[in-house]
Order: sequence, then structure tokens, then C-alpha cells
Amino acid sequence: MALKMAICCFSNTLESKEEVVHPKQSLPSPQRASHVLGIGTKHGSEISIDELSNSIPGSNLYVFTHDELRLVTNNFSLANFLGEGGFGAVYKGFIHDGLRPGLEAQAVAVKVLDLEGTQGHKEWLAEVIYLGQLRHPNLVKLIGYSCENDQRLLVYEYMSRGNLEKLLFRGHGAPLPWLARIKIALEAAKGLAFLHDLNNPVIFRDFKAANILLDADYTAKLSDFGFARDGPEEDKTHVSTKNIVGTKGYAAPEYIMTGHLTIMSDVYSFGVVLLELLTGRRSVDKTRPKREQNLVDWTRPLLKDPKKIERLMDPRLDGQYSVEGSKIAAMLAYQCLSKHAKSRPKMSAVIKVLEPILDLKDMPLAPFVYVVPADQSNRSSPKGRSLSTGNGGNKDDDKGGSKVEDEEKQIEKQKRSLRTLGVHSDSAPQSLC
Repeated sequence: MALKMAICCFSNTLESKEEVVHPKQSLPSPQRASHVLGIGTKHGSEISIDELSNSIPGSNLYVFTHDELRLVTNNFSLANFLGEGGFGAVYKGFIHDGLRPGLEAQAVAVKVLDLEGTQGHKEWLAEVIYLGQLRHPNLVKLIGYSCENDQRLLVYEYMSRGNLEKLLFRGHGAPLPWLARIKIALEAAKGLAFLHDLNNPVIFRDFKAANILLDADYTAKLSDFGFARDGPEEDKTHVSTKNIVGTKGYAAPEYIMTGHLTIMSDVYSFGVVLLELLTGRRSVDKTRPKREQNLVDWTRPLLKDPKKIERLMDPRLDGQYSVEGSKIAAMLAYQCLSKHAKSRPKMSAVIKVLEPILDLKDMPLAPFVYVVPADQSNRSSPKGRSLSTGNGGNKDDDKGGSKVEDEEKQIEKQKRSLRTLGVHSDSAPQSLC
């Protein structure tokens, strides 16, 4: 029912030579979207309302009018502007109670298709078909869409910390802590594993830091399914594509060379993002010395040597990371980045490697600095100098030492909480879907 208003959009059935497909799920098992839409078939025909509705079983998407979304985003005001990607501009909005039965009040992110941009109706349609069916804690939730005339809009849950690319490379606050980086990698891996383990696997095809969104608790969710594809049929080893799409620095070499696409193409891209989390460097950075501009090429010789891992770690971490965990993560990245696709691990195996890193106990204590309160700065009492380094010990000095121990215990308690509750940060970047 929710998709009936979208029939206007399918009168412009895709003319691209590359088909758009949707995943089969265990219950139920719908037809491939390429068959439903008549794309890539010998005798294509326009889709009917019933065929479209049946192609997305169990969808709970809401259909909005363009005027409703204009109101939700305060007329797409500059104050609500979050950013812009390949699809188009993204605005923050707020849906109030009563807009639709059963739809609760909440903040949302509204993507507006740029009619002159690099993506179009095909990518909009792929988002609706995939995210209309797929639900997982590590996939961004599509709430609904709007389709009027040539306007295409998508409405998502709002992710308050924005995307990983912005937080990792463009943030001006404290650097992303070690445990947060591993947490993000693990949850992104879970999102990919879910796609790959479907009855009919889905290949994400554009896995990168900019397509990993983070909520207030640093929960990672995959977004932007415009380039996603169904995996190969049961009797095929790969999907052949005529157009190579994706992002430079993340795409698997065999996909670039042959156009052959498999789930292992996603595994390679995951390895690149894991490298970015470890090093704090972009996959491609033309501002660096020539031999360091391509992250994979620069790090590959270092990754397989545990003694050299420290050289590639993000200096902004200031040594505050698990040495053992960094070695495990580096070796995992090395395996994901294998030049031979069949040698790469499955995402389910990646998860098993990453999970124990969160529980490693070899992280160094953060440097402790005690700031003397202003009202005690001029006193000569030892109580105002808790971290005395003199040799003359007394009872007050003992109290100071006890206070240091209490502070260290508190720091350790906070570190343990990071493993389950995310991490704290001085900055909360806005969402960029």
C-alpha cells in the first residue's frame, strides 16, 4: 500500500544497461527486481502497481508529499542543511505526532535528489527496494520517501554524529578513541555480514567511511544503497557489470580490472576502512608524499610485520590503544586486502576476529593530570598539592597518593564502560547521510 504513490516514478523505467535488483530473503522470497522491472531482459515492460507492491513484501515505508517534507525541514532551510553527497543535499527535519498514523515524533534526515548530480532515479529506486525490505541494527532505517513529478526524496532516521569520514578526518575535537574505532569496525562488519548471509546475498559495492553513519552512542549503520547489487545466481561465481561504480581507493582491484563483482569485493573495501581507522589516514591523500598517497600500497609491507605496526598507527591516539589489538586488527586488514579475492575472509569470520579486541586488557592508562583548584592555588597546605613529587612524605602526602590511586581506578572504570556504552567526545558532528 505504501508504495502505490510511487507508480508515477516507474513510468520513467530505467534506461541504464545495468540492472537494479533487490535481495531475496528467507521469508518470504520475492522475485529479483531485475525481473519485476523488466530491466536487462529481452522483453521489458512497465511495472504494474500490484507487481511493485509484491516486490517489496512487508514494507512499512511511509509515502510523503513534497509539501510535507518542505514543512518538516523548514522549507529546506540553510539552518537545517547537513551536507551533500552524490545523491544530493541532506537536511535535518522533525516529524511531529499525527503526520501519519503509527509514525512517532522524531528527528529525520531528508535526502533530496540533485537532478543534475551523479546519481538519479535508478539509485533512488535501489534505496527504496533494498531498505524497504531489509532491517538490521547496523543498517540505517529508511522511514519513507516522496515521489512527485521529477522530485525524488528519501526520509531516514537521523544519525546525530554524522558519518565516519567526517568524524575521523574532518573533526576538530578530540580524536576518535581506540575502543570507539574497534566498535565501529565491528558493527559495520555485522552490517555487511547480514547482507552477505542472506539467501540471495547482497553486494553493497560502495562500502566506505562516508557511508557509515553513527548515532549518539557511536552505533555504526551502513547507508546509501544506491549502488548495491544482488549477488550472483546459484550457478554463477560473480556478477558481471558493464559500468564500474564505487569510490577510488576503496574498490577491489579485480572489480576495477574485470567488472566482476562478488561479496569479496566488499571485504576488500572493509579492509580499506579498517586501515583508515588504524592509521587515521584517508584511502587516497594527494597531500602526502608520493609513496604514501595510496594507503593500501603504503601500508601493505608494514601490516604483515608485527614489529612495524606502531609506525602506521594514528599518532593522534598518542599511544592510547591496545598493542596486541592493533597487531590483530592489522593482520586482519592485511587478509581482507589480499590481491586474491578467494583468500579474503568472510565477514562472519571478520566479526569473530574483531570481537575479542574490545576485551583486551593491555591498554595503557591515560596520563593523569591533577589541576589545583583555584581557591587552593595560593595555599601552602599539602592538600593543595595532591601530586607532590618531593621526598618528604607525611600523612597529607599519603592522602594525596591515595587520591591518585582512586583517580586511576576511576579511569579504568570509565575505560571498561566504553566497551558497552560507546565513548564520550567533546564534539557531536551533524549527520551527513
